[in-house]
Amino acid sequence: MTPTREKPVTDTIGARARLVLGSASPRRLDLLRQVGIEPDLVDPADIDETPAKDETPRRLALRLAREKAAAVAARHGEAHVLAADTLVAVGRRILGKPADETEARRMLALLSGRSHRVLTGVAVIAPGGRTGDRVVESRITFKRLTPAETEAFIASRDWDDAAGGYKIHKRAGAFVTSLQGSFTGVVGLPLYETLSLLEGLGWRRSAAGA
Repeated sequence: MTPTREKPVTDTIGARARLVLGSASPRRLDLLRQVGIEPDLVDPADIDETPAKDETPRRLALRLAREKAAAVAARHGEAHVLAADTLVAVGRRILGKPADETEARRMLALLSGRSHRVLTGVAVIAPGGRTGDRVVESRITFKRLTPAETEAFIASRDWDDAAGGYKIHKRAGAFVTSLQGSFTGVVGLPLYETLSLLEGLGWRRSAAGA
């Protein structure tokens, strides 16, 4: 993958705020921007995301976040590196990103009328190698979908490039009857927990972004 360079952030009191987002997800970048944080650089990790044998959804989300952060930190040792991984789970079954309409339709049928979990692992590596990480779990229940709702959703292609085949901040938001946990975590980056990790490892936002 080719890193996408973002406009650097410079603290007005002279200290440079160095933050690298190790993710290609536009949703994670948008969430950071919503709270006034502009990474100095977006440099996605490229790792094997295949689950290990008998790996639980929680362990997988945490492992992938850690591995993504480590891969990016190896290239940016002077910066705070932030990485995350979001997955959808029905029991122990992990739903990744659907490859096509057929797979998206199967996922939607599985989620229809029942509850599932969304787990986002977040990992931060600070200059010098200190690390922090956690998994944020949310529980979501979908209404029972009609055939017409299913087909309209598939036609919208909102399932594309989304774990579990949906994006809660778009059309699928109308299917949600209950949500327990972190809305931003379901979107892709739990903001409260992410900021707590960053600040706990010494990162400070610039005065301009405060």
